[in-house]
Amino acid sequence: MNLTDKLISYENLQLLNKEFESEFQEKFKLFLEKGWYILGDEVQTFEEHFARYCRAKYCVGVANGLDALHLGLLAFDFPEKSEIIVPSNTYIATILAIINTGHVPVLVEPSIENYNLDPSLIEAKISSKTKAIMVVHLYGQTAKMDEIVSIAQKYNLEIIEDCAQSHGAKFNGKMTGTFGKIGAFSFYPTKNLGALGDAGAIITSDEVLYKKIKALRNYGSEKKYYNKHIGLNSRLDELQAAFLNVKLPHLDKIILHKQKLAKLYNESLTNKVIKPKLVENGSHVYHIYNIRTSKRDELKAYLLEHRIQTEIHYPIPPNQQEGYQNYFKNTNFVVSEEIHKTTLSLPISYANTEEEIKQIIEKVNGFFEQK
Repeated sequence: MNLTDKLISYENLQLLNKEFESEFQEKFKLFLEKGWYILGDEVQTFEEHFARYCRAKYCVGVANGLDALHLGLLAFDFPEKSEIIVPSNTYIATILAIINTGHVPVLVEPSIENYNLDPSLIEAKISSKTKAIMVVHLYGQTAKMDEIVSIAQKYNLEIIEDCAQSHGAKFNGKMTGTFGKIGAFSFYPTKNLGALGDAGAIITSDEVLYKKIKALRNYGSEKKYYNKHIGLNSRLDELQAAFLNVKLPHLDKIILHKQKLAKLYNESLTNKVIKPKLVENGSHVYHIYNIRTSKRDELKAYLLEHRIQTEIHYPIPPNQQEGYQNYFKNTNFVVSEEIHKTTLSLPISYANTEEEIKQIIEKVNGFFEQK
């Protein structure tokens, strides 16, 4: 390893946000001058603009992506211990939202080709207790929403979309988060639309659900000190909303940059790794660019030796997590376990340059030429 080589970070948040610094500082100055710190003009502005961006009628800003899923589920008032279908390879937050609302996650395998929920496997897991399908648009690629919507309609199930990684992604021209009644978003700092701390939102075009979620995020209160529902304290922070208002107009530019970097990977990476395969009629906004290889751990170590950081999203599937064994006893999820064993995320940040991606491609290809 040549320590003089520049490190190619997996994500450099300081560099990523550098072009927005002066606007952030101006927003912070105005924030201090106003002296209004909770649910002020910045939250309202962001909610209006993000709803418009997603082509939904309403948006409710909440504290984080997990709370967005949690509050979305709460709003439906499903019977206790309802079954919610969910991908077996999702991030644990999706599972946690189901459990924390008193329901039962029913794991369904993803497609080995696109890593999203496999529609052909859903119906076999539907029972009289099934109330919803929680779709996850993993890595930033849309699930096959035409088939999933058809199944949901056939069995009278709600669709809740986990859009934590899919800001701006479309299927058949329709934005993720708008196929069911609820779309849940995270604005964790590394997301394509990232805050400078935790933040999240729920979009909906259902006015009844909108009003209920708006109350649920604020102690269940529609009117101060009058609590209509048993709610939470999960409000989008006014300062984070201000920062998001700076970045939202740039989201399409951020996505286009990442898609350009992904094109370099797709065209030039060796075919000895499995590259993302796009869903027909869907789009990919590349929150994560993942490849798969049986030599994942060797490749990760090799790249780090050459000053290239990578990540694994995610090393352990939900059914193998220690804290969840009471929920997933005697289960065998071959597809998701294979994905978790072989997946590797390469740098694809808004802060990465084309030259850096070319360097990464050269090193990955070089690794396999030695084998």
